[in-house]
Amino acid sequence: MPHSPSPVGDSPAARPGRRVGEQDAPAPPAAPLDGDRAPRGAGGSRDAPPGPSALFPSGSVPQIVGVHLHLERDGKVLLGLRHPDSAYAGGLWHFLAGHCETESATACLVREAYEEAGLVVDPADLDLVHVVHLLHRPGVPPRVQLFFRARRWEGVPELREPDKCAAWRWWDPKGLPDALVPYARAAIEGIGAGRPYTETGWSR
Repeated sequence: MPHSPSPVGDSPAARPGRRVGEQDAPAPPAAPLDGDRAPRGAGGSRDAPPGPSALFPSGSVPQIVGVHLHLERDGKVLLGLRHPDSAYAGGLWHFLAGHCETESATACLVREAYEEAGLVVDPADLDLVHVVHLLHRPGVPPRVQLFFRARRWEGVPELREPDKCAAWRWWDPKGLPDALVPYARAAIEGIGAGRPYTETGWSR
């Protein structure tokens, strides 16, 4: 905030009780107001953002979290056919899925269900039924893939993002398509067998 100019006659010599030539002691720095404190960076500076060492424990590797909607109707599971030009798994069948942003896993899945297929899902109706810890190849971030079964939902699957999904179809788990994302197949088999967890892509 800019300072107002000193009033006329406010020189050091004009102040009562002051000797000519006596200098003011430096004023202490003003304390910041509540809410005006910037977070300290890794080096203690309030201007620098925290570095990786401040965000992750030493030796750890960030994991990408994916969420998948497992819908069952009359014993069949809903899968979407990825558009041939899709950035991932073009031409393959896959779950309705997405990656978590700055949100909880269930909030992400509720959002993706509506954005991709027009389905309305209550987070309270989601049950975690399987986890796949996936490594596509060395040198890329590992992924933790979460599969949630919805006990109920509203709506019928729509093609709301045709550049990503070309079709929705209900598949019998015993007659899945050959062109299916491999870890999705592993998850369906694991869910059917009652297994909660699968690892794929990791060297033993």
